[in-house]
Amino acid sequence: MKNTSIFSRRWQKFKTLKRGYYSLIILLSLYILSFFLPLLINNKALIVKYEGNYYFPIVTGFVSGQVFGQDVPGEARYRELKSSFKEDLNSSNWVLLPPYPYSPFEDITYDGNKMYESPSSLHWLGTDNTGRDVFARLCYAFNISISFALILTIINYIVGILIGGAMGYYGGKFDLFFQRLIEVWSSLPMLFVIIIISSILKPSFFLLIGIYTLVNWISMTYLIRAEFYREKAKPYVAAALSMGQSNFKIMFKHILANSLVPIITYFPFSVVAGISALVGLDYLGFGLAPPTPSWGQMLDVGLSNISKWWMVFSPVSAQFFTLLAIVFIGEGVREAFDPKVYSRLR
Repeated sequence: MKNTSIFSRRWQKFKTLKRGYYSLIILLSLYILSFFLPLLINNKALIVKYEGNYYFPIVTGFVSGQVFGQDVPGEARYRELKSSFKEDLNSSNWVLLPPYPYSPFEDITYDGNKMYESPSSLHWLGTDNTGRDVFARLCYAFNISISFALILTIINYIVGILIGGAMGYYGGKFDLFFQRLIEVWSSLPMLFVIIIISSILKPSFFLLIGIYTLVNWISMTYLIRAEFYREKAKPYVAAALSMGQSNFKIMFKHILANSLVPIITYFPFSVVAGISALVGLDYLGFGLAPPTPSWGQMLDVGLSNISKWWMVFSPVSAQFFTLLAIVFIGEGVREAFDPKVYSRLR
């Protein structure tokens, strides 16, 4: 019988849990695809051929409308440009637009955009209170939400593992000092802190991550602390000490390697918490500054005019299915990494 590693056996077990496995494939594919949204969902042309010259607005950025003979202020309006080129049958000029030629930032100042336009073949999920395309904003907000949650979780893991590992390994006064410090720090009213900082500074993506990192590392710290307390009493730690290995090597090469199961299984649920935190802040108006695409801001607009059903249905559905997929992944990972199923003694 072929001897496979524990990780390989756990991965094979995870693949048999169809809900979690397919959720991982779908969510990962959509997240990777979201980084190419400027090429797929945008009002900037990919390529413009005009008077024998080629232009690449998606790469170069701003191109004045006067360059293409448009009598419009500021940047060229590429949808109108494409229509005008089509009407002139003798013209060799042409425009290549993204598959969905609307930007999440364009509003009623662009010709053809209307406030609260219901879903149609042009605007798949309608428009919001300023004429911005809901589908475009929904897709861009997906990338922002997942990226925010992943970065926040990774930073919390790094801080939590470092502090929690040291607390569990060294114990004694070092552990007691950090326990008291954490108890005081965790008593901070986080929402009030965010409100105060948001009133002084303009909220940004990394500022919100920094604010949330101030307290979010605490739960991971306690989890790692418990794991290190349990593992440091094992014989392999005593053997490593007797061989003269450094504390750092023992902590992060030996003990941490044997404490990965709770860390990995907790990761998807930490991502869920990060997404929910950002949506909640945006809904309350203390999150990312407008016009940044945000599910929370879209939900706030929708609830302010509940008759526009697509403004509520779209962000709620997007958040529901995203969180549901992440929960399915977490459920599958937790079952695949269950030590009762795949222990080191089997």
